[in-house]
Amino acid sequence: MAVAEIKIWPVGTSDASIAPYIRECFRLAEESQEVEAVLTPTSTVLDGPLSAILALADQMHHAPFGLGADRVLTSITIDERLDKETDMEEMVDSVLNDEDGPGI
Repeated sequence: MAVAEIKIWPVGTSDASIAPYIRECFRLAEESQEVEAVLTPTSTVLDGPLSAILALADQMHHAPFGLGADRVLTSITIDERLDKETDMEEMVDSVLNDEDGPGI
């Protein structure tokens, strides 16, 4: 399993607000059967198999074009561990509650 943060910036739009574009990207993430998604004020966090995250990231990247954006910038940060299974909730819990343990 992997956890990824994705930020999508539609460029060349007719309005300063990017909310409709991000809403469509997040809708795609919510509909995913393999990936869990959490919307934050500045990005979306994805949790699931890396192959599913990358396929979803491709869909999310292209979504603003369908809404009229002339250009889209996408930034992705991926955290994947092979030594143990973890997910985004466990990672946050490790930071907030595991003062003496191995953490993330």
